[in-house]
Amino acid sequence: MITLLNGEQWEQEALLEKMYDDDFYYGHLGKHALSSSSIKTIIKSPKTYRNVIKYGSDTASESPALIAGKIFHWMILEPHKIDELKFVDASTRNTKIYKEAKEEHGEVYLTKEKHASERLADALFRNEAALELLNKAEFEVPAIEMMEGIAIRGKADILKDNEIIDIKTSQDLNTFRYSADKYGYDLQAWLYCQLFNVEKFTFLVIDKGSCDIAIFETSEDFLERGKNKFHQGIDNYKYFFEQDHDLDQYVMRGVL
Repeated sequence: MITLLNGEQWEQEALLEKMYDDDFYYGHLGKHALSSSSIKTIIKSPKTYRNVIKYGSDTASESPALIAGKIFHWMILEPHKIDELKFVDASTRNTKIYKEAKEEHGEVYLTKEKHASERLADALFRNEAALELLNKAEFEVPAIEMMEGIAIRGKADILKDNEIIDIKTSQDLNTFRYSADKYGYDLQAWLYCQLFNVEKFTFLVIDKGSCDIAIFETSEDFLERGKNKFHQGIDNYKYFFEQDHDLDQYVMRGVL
């Protein structure tokens, strides 16, 4: 039995089936179950997590890099979604043609973003090592478990045998290890190994400039760092959101 943060109780199998619905996964569960992303937010700023839950995320503020990454992921893992998207041939989101299209259609993307993602997808699909990771695998597989008494959710990009493969884009493959620490990829890797009961987590990374491809396996030290971050985030969540400490009195302290 899975108990969500709002007290709802679900049979796990029924909930897993429902989690294939993106609106439910990112909407309802986005508020009522923690994920690696929300835990990272709680570590960085509990107030930001509270504001997102209360007011929703500001999709209009998504960076061009994040938007391009989403389109690229869809092209690789869920290509049928590309046909459902609305693209407009505008130079930026500040142009009149884009604003008019957004007002008419809601969520709108730039044609140049589609072309950039097609370039990356083409390079990945021509790489034999990358194709081997994709071969005979399941894509966008959901999982949810009770961990530390809290509902924790996740979606594996690629699930294959006893391994999860996660697709990332990078500005520079040579500095990806630093990005992995900065963006908490270690937390995601450890958490997904727990959620899916697998022993191996691998990053399939493509350079957005050169289209070079890298495959990074994860070490025990890397996963251990992720485990520590997970427990830090859960401790923060319980302190502020279960034990009712006044979040408005939260102060970050340090010595420079």
